[in-house]
Amino acid sequence: MAHTTQDLSRWALLSIAAAALTIALKMTAWLITGSVGLLSDAAESVVNLVAAVVAFVALKVAARPPDATHNFGHQKSEYFSAIIEGTCIAIAAVVIIVSAVERLLNPKDIESAGVGLLISVIASVINGAVAWALIRAGRRSRSVTLEADGKHLATDVWTTAGILVAIALVAITGWSILDPIVAIAVAINILFVGGGLVGRAAAGLMDKALPDEQRTAIDAVLADFRSPEVTFHDVRTRESGHIRFVQLHMLVPGDWTVQRAHDLAERVESRLESAVDDVIPTIHIEPIGDPRAYEDWRLEETT
Repeated sequence: MAHTTQDLSRWALLSIAAAALTIALKMTAWLITGSVGLLSDAAESVVNLVAAVVAFVALKVAARPPDATHNFGHQKSEYFSAIIEGTCIAIAAVVIIVSAVERLLNPKDIESAGVGLLISVIASVINGAVAWALIRAGRRSRSVTLEADGKHLATDVWTTAGILVAIALVAITGWSILDPIVAIAVAINILFVGGGLVGRAAAGLMDKALPDEQRTAIDAVLADFRSPEVTFHDVRTRESGHIRFVQLHMLVPGDWTVQRAHDLAERVESRLESAVDDVIPTIHIEPIGDPRAYEDWRLEETT
């Protein structure tokens, strides 16, 4: 069964357009109000733009078919995109915290809060719509890059919501200190988002095994084929972008013909491909009565 990687870069272009538009809107809101919270929101949108450009490049590379130097394809480029995005998020968070601390030391009233609120709401609606589209497309196509970009935009929506609440509270109470305090809280939230993206990408680069749900589906298929004559061991899994890999040893009687063992392996592979989306199985056939067949690579349990 051939597996191809769809070119999903058009979704990244939508993210780039949304980021550019929201930057313009939020910078306008900041210039009007002087709110450091809105400045932090605009800074995060700049990160969104950088991330969207990186995502576009990564998705273009990931769509390339396997070649002589990359026999298993280029899907792991998506993980590099997530790492770069997470790093940019961390940098933006530091900038926000520095700006917020400066404002705490030198308080300044927020001006024209109503106009700033309206502009930010418009930007947030745009981000929310694009985030929903990216997350939906990412889950449908199993693209870690699209889903990460969508979740980042969704976090931006919640960030904006928090800042709008802070501006409203400042307008009502007159406590200007709420603006930088909320900005610092936003920065901490951004750091967590960036750390999560980097952690997920690092797990992919380290060939982390498939989640329990997929492993359970694989084990269920193998259980259907187990018999006194046939068994399986040394099952290993990993994921590269949206492509999943599973390799295992199938033990059969030594007097079986190559054709018979091959036919059974084909049936097992077909069932695995039906049970787990985008999986590429590799089966090594061994004689069940040969002690050497059990000298497999032992997996260590982690806690």
